[in-house]
Amino acid sequence: MSIEALRGTLPDYAKDLKLNISNVLQSDNLTAQQIWGTALASALASRNAALTKAVAADADAQLSPEAQKAARAAAAIMGMNNIYYRFSHLVSDKEYAGMPAKLRMTVIGKPGVDHADFELWSLAVSAINGCGMCMDSHEKVVRDKGISREGVQDAIRIASVIHAVAAVLDGMDALA
Repeated sequence: MSIEALRGTLPDYAKDLKLNISNVLQSDNLTAQQIWGTALASALASRNAALTKAVAADADAQLSPEAQKAARAAAAIMGMNNIYYRFSHLVSDKEYAGMPAKLRMTVIGKPGVDHADFELWSLAVSAINGCGMCMDSHEKVVRDKGISREGVQDAIRIASVIHAVAAVLDGMDALA
């Protein structure tokens, strides 16, 4: 199933999402790889099978196998890091923040794609997972690597719409 076909399954109360899902996948501020890597990583982070399959099917024509693997890796590594770093940031005992994480995360250093793209995908997943510390860190890296504020905003718009569509689909399944 494609995103367009999936869009047709959304209920009337999600009309804004129906319109936004197509609109956010177009950007003058991001490359096709950045757009589709963000969409794929965001769909994986949003955890809805139908949406993930639809995004992956459409992303297949836009992303190289290496970029697809890197987008999946961004979702995977941020799934771990966002929990760990959100805990160390939010817990009252600030000694945790100074302790070494002792978690393997070598993919961040060698993602197999342009580092700015991988960091952008990590930023989008961090936004979905609600880790402010990770959002700050990844936003700084992507801005330092030349992605504009408008590009960052476009990536977060993709993540927000993908996540909202996943929530609607999950809600529809729960009510079925």
